[in-house]
Amino acid sequence: MAQATPVKSTKEWISVHEASALIGVSAATLRRWSDAGDIRTFTTPGGHRRFSRSAILGLLPATRRQRPNLGRLGETPEHMIRVYRRHLADTCFGVPWLGELEDAELTPFREQGRLIAKSLIDVIDAATPEAHVMAIEQATGVAAEFGRMAARCRVGARPTVEAFLIFRLPFLRELASVARRRGLDTGEATELLETATEAIDLLISALMTGHESAQAEPASATVTVTT
Repeated sequence: MAQATPVKSTKEWISVHEASALIGVSAATLRRWSDAGDIRTFTTPGGHRRFSRSAILGLLPATRRQRPNLGRLGETPEHMIRVYRRHLADTCFGVPWLGELEDAELTPFREQGRLIAKSLIDVIDAATPEAHVMAIEQATGVAAEFGRMAARCRVGARPTVEAFLIFRLPFLRELASVARRRGLDTGEATELLETATEAIDLLISALMTGHESAQAEPASATVTVTT
């Protein structure tokens, strides 16, 4: 693809995540459009893709320039958290190492799971690129703490990630249910789920980083998982 000549305006050229938050199209979709030559882009010396703000805003009709979010769909974060909490109570029984924890040890993990769900909602509902970046930072911080907590309980990296993957299913299922109830078209529902899935992928990476950072810390819990 022929690349456009960069301009000096830092407001005109934005990152893929800023472009994604600006019009509610997933980063993966933007990259596909860029590879196909449908969007003006250039690559920085560091290898990062930059998108033309004006070109991005011109891609979609005015009625589609905002990502469907829970607020506009009439779904409050509080409702999503309640739904997640109900599923979470059942999900814990499918994670062997969680079943080995005492109530005092298990409660912080449950609370961290609720914080993860709330942070994902904040990512989806971010109204501006700046808010989106802040929401991602907060969400990855919460996921990293989950990883540190697991490591301090001497839970291995693999079962920690497996637990996180199980916890994500109720969240994605509820988003899909919201899309059906609110009558979103296929494109809108796909963008909503892609936004959530991409955020979850970032959280998995943060989870592992947190787990690794806590490996050298003295273990304070008695649970050891090696599978």
